[in-house]
Amino acid sequence: MSIGNQFQRQAIAAHVEQRLAGPARAIMGFQELLLEQARELGLPHMQADLERIGAAARQLNDLIDRLIDGNTGSRKGGETEARLRHDLRTPLNAIIGYSEMILEDAGDLRELTLREDLGVILAAAAELLKQVDAIAGLSRGEAIETLHPGDQARIDAAELERLLFKADRGAWPEQAGRILVVDDVASNRDLLSRRLRREGHRVATADSGLSALKRLDEDEFDLILLDILMPDMNGIEILSRLKGENRWRHVPVIMISGLSEVAAVARCIEAGADDYLTKPFNPILLRARINSALEKKRWLDREHRYLQRIEMEKRRADSLIHAILPDQIVARLQGGEEVIADRFEEVSILFADIVGFSPIAARLPPSDLVRRLDGMFRTFDFLAEQHRVEKIKTIGDAYMAACGIPEPTADHADRIVALGKSMQKALGDMPPDSDRFRVRIGIHSGPVVAGLIGRLRFVYDVWGETVNIASRLESQGVADRVQISEATRRALHGQWALEPRCVLDLRGIGPTETYLVE
Repeated sequence: MSIGNQFQRQAIAAHVEQRLAGPARAIMGFQELLLEQARELGLPHMQADLERIGAAARQLNDLIDRLIDGNTGSRKGGETEARLRHDLRTPLNAIIGYSEMILEDAGDLRELTLREDLGVILAAAAELLKQVDAIAGLSRGEAIETLHPGDQARIDAAELERLLFKADRGAWPEQAGRILVVDDVASNRDLLSRRLRREGHRVATADSGLSALKRLDEDEFDLILLDILMPDMNGIEILSRLKGENRWRHVPVIMISGLSEVAAVARCIEAGADDYLTKPFNPILLRARINSALEKKRWLDREHRYLQRIEMEKRRADSLIHAILPDQIVARLQGGEEVIADRFEEVSILFADIVGFSPIAARLPPSDLVRRLDGMFRTFDFLAEQHRVEKIKTIGDAYMAACGIPEPTADHADRIVALGKSMQKALGDMPPDSDRFRVRIGIHSGPVVAGLIGRLRFVYDVWGETVNIASRLESQGVADRVQISEATRRALHGQWALEPRCVLDLRGIGPTETYLVE
């Protein structure tokens, strides 16, 4: 051992004997007095907490005795200092925590002596905490100043005022949280759990990093209180694991430790911690930090729900626009094209129109008419999708479709004739009644111009003489039959049974040879 390390240990041992041994013995003595009074007054719930204070006091005194004897282990200076301060703070955390809870429950007790003795324990614990922090100065070779009597009185008064403070129930969170407390010290877990449950929270505990990860696999939590020093995985390792998993990274984590060094705090924040609390806990500060973290989690949850809703609405909007426009046109529109217009040389156009629609519409109630039209057009949409034909639009009781746009295809005529036959068959398969829809279908093939028009309501439309001829072939067609032009017949590749009909003199077009599809 170097002379410097030996001097450091001697300085720490002297400081412990002078500053820590007295208050630690006082805590033990007053705990024994309080336990006797609680037994005499018949207060079993207080006895249990006082026995916990006694166990922590004995642990504290045993540790102080070992420090005075120089038995601090073989660790290096910095590690020894950090571990020493952590080990001293652990029983102090239990002493202060259980004493605070007894005081909070002591509102109706008439025995003032109980409150005074608890005040002495708490004041002694506060003095011990101050001296524990002073150990860091010893390791750096700094002198430890003694407390002035006035400072001691001020500390006692401040501690008693804080600890006798009755929590305002109205300040509790509107919505309790599900909190996981991770600490390898049983008294720390018990203290935190009991205090949090008093605040209305639901609490689960884990005594190690591995058990914490197991609990997280089994349940969901709104907040994690995570100790830094633990045997299997330290808090920084667990924190890194949590922030590396998508399912856990949004859960707030408050680190808890007996260490208060700025470096430790900074390392936790850099690793993703939301906050940092040192043991023992100020109950008011603890409540404020937890409520703040839970409120942050609630806002994150709201944000996540809103983002999910936005994504759902986006998918719905995409679905609607894909139902209105061809996929290729949607992709071009989303790609930023403002003017979408193309010329196609080989396209087949289909028009279908209901025969005698006006008398039928006059007889049917509006709801029945719309329902039947919707059923027919839904069937046509399904068939168009099956035959890979683009529906262009409905115009009143007419239906328009095209094949060969926006993607050119060699079998455009065959696919659209097949669609026309399927449409006639679907209507023929419906139950017959006096108001059964009958349609005429006309098809023509040739060049067209197709493009996107409108901004408030997009429409992908088709123009040109080919469209006009297909419309007139429909209007001069035969009910329940598909009529095609000579141009469409020449464009067919498959074997189709065609019946020559006649040469129609189409207005604005001239003589046009036509055929009926068998």
